[in-house]
Amino acid sequence: MKIRLLLLAVAWFAADSLSAVAADWPQWRGPQRNGISDERGLLKQWPADGPKLVWQAKEIGDGYSTPSVVGDRLYLMSNKGMDDEFVLALGTKDGQRIWSQRVGKVGPNSALQYPAARSTPTVDGALLFALGSDGDLACLETASGKVVWQKNLRSDFGGKPGAWAYSESPLVDGDLLVCTPGGKEATLVALNKKTGETVWKCSTPEADQANYASIIVVNAAGRKQYVQFLSKGLVGVDAKTGVLLWRYDKSAKGSTANIPTPVAHQSFVYNSTGRGGALLELTSGGGQVEAKEVYFLPKLPSSIGGSVEVGGKLFGTNSQSLMCADFTTGEVKWQNRCVGAGSVCYADGLIYVHGENGDMALVEATPEAYREQGRFTLPDQPDRGKSLAWPYPVIADGKLYIRDLGMLWCYDVKAK
Repeated sequence: MKIRLLLLAVAWFAADSLSAVAADWPQWRGPQRNGISDERGLLKQWPADGPKLVWQAKEIGDGYSTPSVVGDRLYLMSNKGMDDEFVLALGTKDGQRIWSQRVGKVGPNSALQYPAARSTPTVDGALLFALGSDGDLACLETASGKVVWQKNLRSDFGGKPGAWAYSESPLVDGDLLVCTPGGKEATLVALNKKTGETVWKCSTPEADQANYASIIVVNAAGRKQYVQFLSKGLVGVDAKTGVLLWRYDKSAKGSTANIPTPVAHQSFVYNSTGRGGALLELTSGGGQVEAKEVYFLPKLPSSIGGSVEVGGKLFGTNSQSLMCADFTTGEVKWQNRCVGAGSVCYADGLIYVHGENGDMALVEATPEAYREQGRFTLPDQPDRGKSLAWPYPVIADGKLYIRDLGMLWCYDVKAK
């Protein structure tokens, strides 16, 4: 009997621990970098005026960074003017400031559009990793914001950012911190996350500039790979050595900005720009990894708000509509104007859409038909000038977090 009770207690503790982990959103696009939350017990339909607003923070600085949420704190990047770009820690209970830490200045913006903080911090236990738009890469203590180590991608690695400065959110994978300086010296680089020391560098023959997507981990064709969308194409790099395994350039041709983070499912990788969406199948042959194009179609999710794969279906927006398509064939199942172009995430059977117009929508993640379960307009929206509401929505511990420049909203979306 004692053994049985002990086993039950261990099982309960493990389930409780897993639930706590699942409730966090510790990095760009969530726990697995795919825009998906494992949370359950969320509202299946919103009231007419939207879910309950828990709090609204108005003094967070400017920027497009989405929050990372771990435990009772959230972290994001902001800037005040062009000389002060910083990481900010807030309490999830009330949005009050806990600490802030400057990492550098706002990066040079040769496009002369939308200069501001862009990257989402990556939280890994007691440490946090943040990349400023000028290439300032910082490792901070989550408790206090104290700097542990710091590098600059341009000065330390000869980095070459795109016209809109650095926008990547760094990847933590085991003992490694992986990011994209761009340029011929170190297009991609892996560092020891505790010390900042270089483990390997990958230089692509094309000396690609860094663009605006973030690296994901893909296990396919018998190899663990880091997949990244660079200025001239999509690449796969061996995770252990940094050796370039493959590249695919078609989707990047004619694109002025390669922004959406790739979406991986089994041996497939979905990659998109404003020109359309491409699916690649990664296979092995003769000791090499090959990236075979399955399709390249213009009328698939392609907006900068990214896509999610759920049950073999792809959900995302183009410039006009939210749509659902078969992931492996590209066949469109349905599309609807919804809130127009927007950014998406998934939780508990539902797609959350933050429209570039500032509206939020809740839609069933089903291929059968478009089924909207709620919509509301965020209050007290900022004056964006020529920019749009680009930050991605975040789901963590029954809360929906939405950022728009200097504003941050927290909504309760837990079912009662």
